[in-house]
Amino acid sequence: MLVGAIDAWDLATATIKCNHPGAVVLTQRLGPDSRPEKPLVKHGVQLLLASPECTNHSVAKGNAPRSEESRGSANYIFNYIEDLDPRWVVLENVVQMRNWHGYDPLIGRLEKMGYGVTPQVIDSADFGVPQTRRRLFLLCRRGVAPDPVPVASSIKRKAAKSFIDLGERWPSRILCLPGRAKATLARAERAIAELKPNEPFLIVYYGSDGSGGWQSIDRPIRTLTTLDRFGLVTWRKGTPFLRMLQAEELQAAMGFPSTYRFEHGTRRDHVKMLGNGVCPPVMEAIVRHITAAPDPKSPFIGSPRTTARSMVEVC
Repeated sequence: MLVGAIDAWDLATATIKCNHPGAVVLTQRLGPDSRPEKPLVKHGVQLLLASPECTNHSVAKGNAPRSEESRGSANYIFNYIEDLDPRWVVLENVVQMRNWHGYDPLIGRLEKMGYGVTPQVIDSADFGVPQTRRRLFLLCRRGVAPDPVPVASSIKRKAAKSFIDLGERWPSRILCLPGRAKATLARAERAIAELKPNEPFLIVYYGSDGSGGWQSIDRPIRTLTTLDRFGLVTWRKGTPFLRMLQAEELQAAMGFPSTYRFEHGTRRDHVKMLGNGVCPPVMEAIVRHITAAPDPKSPFIGSPRTTARSMVEVC
């Protein structure tokens, strides 16, 4: 049960509150002196989930200067750990966080507070999500480091076509591909040269790409970002047409159930929220594993044990 969540973005907190009406949800930018609210301290939180700012660790930042204040936001969890005294902590970030000079001291401080720490890089595609999304997770358990989360050999990677609508559900979003920017057409031409005639494919519409700027829909989509990154190319009577993937498709590409509601903000806001998110099937597998509470129907783990009664999320 989610008992509390904190995020600096009001639309994110409104979305969390919409989906978890019983939780204490705060809109707040954390700092080195931030401490949890009294309702959370009294609740008896057992699991703390933290996703510090990642922009200044990520390669997506390019050659722009890095903000040490942003990188250091990972240290803001320590006041929460002191006050909440959770049994388990999970900290998530981009894999490049390992290159930060504060990474080893962060782990060392967690260990001094009595936690065993297991760093693990996890690809969401290995957990039934139709997206290749590699993220670093610090798995922490009081007293002893948890084993790494096992990857089930029975899981077959889902293709992007599992969530893409190949029909004309959004006719106003469909544009004729001829006439687009030269770079877009060049990417499309590379795809068309390798595929069968009239075969749909995905194109990288915004941002750089080292894989030719396109991909087949027969494999997991590459990592989603906070911007509209992927367009879908389909065909009408031999002419290629383009539309950007819609928020509902991106929601499925992240592994969010269709029942999860994004009712606040614009379509662009929803794309940003999803690109900032953690794939739910991945976090579910992590939580079940480190708390030793498997789902009998899950292919990831085996026998029934106890689960965390409550948790708080700090973003």
